[in-house]
Amino acid sequence: MNILLIYPKYPDTFWSFKHVLKFISKKAAFPPLGLLTIAAMLPKKWEKQLVDMNVTNLKDKHIKWADCVFISAMITQKDSVKDVIDRCNKLGTKVVAGGPVFTTGYEEFEGADHFVLGEAEVTFPQFLEDFRNGCAKHVYESDARPDITQTPVPLWDLINTKHYVALPVQYSRGCPCDCEFCDIIIMNGRVPRTKTSSQLLKELNAIYRTGHRGTVFIVDDNFIGNKSKLKKMLPKVIRWQKKAKYPFDLLTEASLNLADDEELLDLMSEAGFEKVFVGLETPAEESLAECNKFQNENRDMVTAVKTIQNHGMEVLGGFIVGFDSDPESIFDSQINFIQNIGVATAMVGILTALPKTRLYNRLKQEGRLLKSSSGNNTDASINFVPKMDREVIIRGYQRILQTIYSPKTYYERINTFLEEYKPTRKRRRIKFMDIRGLFLSIWYQGIVGKKRRYYWKFMTKAFFRHRRSFREAVTLSVYGHHFRKIVESVHKAPVTD
Repeated sequence: MNILLIYPKYPDTFWSFKHVLKFISKKAAFPPLGLLTIAAMLPKKWEKQLVDMNVTNLKDKHIKWADCVFISAMITQKDSVKDVIDRCNKLGTKVVAGGPVFTTGYEEFEGADHFVLGEAEVTFPQFLEDFRNGCAKHVYESDARPDITQTPVPLWDLINTKHYVALPVQYSRGCPCDCEFCDIIIMNGRVPRTKTSSQLLKELNAIYRTGHRGTVFIVDDNFIGNKSKLKKMLPKVIRWQKKAKYPFDLLTEASLNLADDEELLDLMSEAGFEKVFVGLETPAEESLAECNKFQNENRDMVTAVKTIQNHGMEVLGGFIVGFDSDPESIFDSQINFIQNIGVATAMVGILTALPKTRLYNRLKQEGRLLKSSSGNNTDASINFVPKMDREVIIRGYQRILQTIYSPKTYYERINTFLEEYKPTRKRRRIKFMDIRGLFLSIWYQGIVGKKRRYYWKFMTKAFFRHRRSFREAVTLSVYGHHFRKIVESVHKAPVTD
């Protein structure tokens, strides 16, 4: 049996980092962890190939080789998904589809022969048994939350890891928070389930054996969802990192209450965590209450972020406008909030109603849903009738992005971050990729860039005042190139349908 696993193409989004990949000779940010894990669940004697369309072109010969095609994707990839299914149909190859875009809305996709929905540890074995016996059903779905200690190590040999900026690993699933707009609890539930410490170390060893050195993204819904288990696991990761001479810089996602736990902050810092994504959303207390962001309410979020930064971790922040409770002053408030908080990588989006979320159900009941979500909340689209005037939201959103990512303002924000950022362990050795990135940064931003005087002012200050954090300064300057490209596309987005 020949199995082709296909990861559809991402559009150019905030998180694609498309415009910085050339700086470091990479083709994509992350590989498809889900498909690599599914591949490990297939019979060993079956032949397997993986085509990541973000890295290489999908050719007809790939599809013709396969007895069956497996597709997994996020909502933002759905246009590419439909193209892939159509190509497979025309070439007569069966399609098996699973992953978030199908779990929350498989009815939208015609042409797939089988849908394997929910968490694969529950639904995939039954499908596989039926498939081998020639009696597979059209849809397999379950609300069960499986024990993920039985999840296999991904088949890393199906990809060239050198094509990617970071390699992903999962430690836990589920999030104890219940934000109205979030679909995590729909897919993975509110009770965090974890892998064992030895299981995680086994996966880190597998990544190490690929030759990858650099960023490892722990892709948990909320890394600190189960703090007691985490505090028992992290010392083992620390020992592993020390023994291996810290080959990995760790990145993850967590809720803001991470700032309340000094012990956990110290452990994460010592384990090699350098970045953490946090959903900050909004400085408006009424809007935080509206979306049930209880972990951010009634606290000084600026101080909380600085506490995390003081422990050697850069905070990547998510921000949202378009809540019913937002005042028209929210756009200026967000700009001031983002600048004061020193979050250089600020993903600001317009509220979107994702399928099956509590927000989606509420808006549907109120008769305010307009269309399905693109899954990309940075494309200046709104899929529901907002309380504030739609044009005001989009114009205000565009103004936020144009302001915070203008060179002068962006470099000021990086400086705010660097003042608080306190690296707590020895930096890894400089590699050729870092040097290449620096020189390309100088060329694109310091020589041919239109605002090069701001660039040189920033780089000079970073070199003399923040020498220990100079690598971070260079990295963020490069990111700014990508963010400004995204801002340009958002600025061109139509204000009216």
